[in-house]
Amino acid sequence: MGKGMKAGKKHTSGGAASMQKQMAQLQAVQRKMAETQAELEKQEVSATAGGGAVSITVNGAKTLTKVEIKPEVVDPDDVEMLQDLIIVAANEALRQMEEISQTEMNKLTSGFGIPGMI
Repeated sequence: MGKGMKAGKKHTSGGAASMQKQMAQLQAVQRKMAETQAELEKQEVSATAGGGAVSITVNGAKTLTKVEIKPEVVDPDDVEMLQDLIIVAANEALRQMEEISQTEMNKLTSGFGIPGMI
């Protein structure tokens, strides 16, 4: 070991400043994520099933906001088909909104390289 050096001591200039900079960046991303989520909640997406017989609209909070059913698909003898059409349209609308949400959040977190962070 060289003269004047002590075992176990490392030179760490700028480590704390770098950590503070990273924390500030993370806080800025968190703020932007909250803003983006608020904007996403205002968006709406619609999906249809049965050639447009059923239309479902969901918002960014993934809440159903509108259901439209064309009268000609309301068959009292085949309620099951109508139920299936509603499920298909609702799931598609929710899938689309989830895709939009993921895309927007990934834009914010792509530079951090943190696994599992949306």
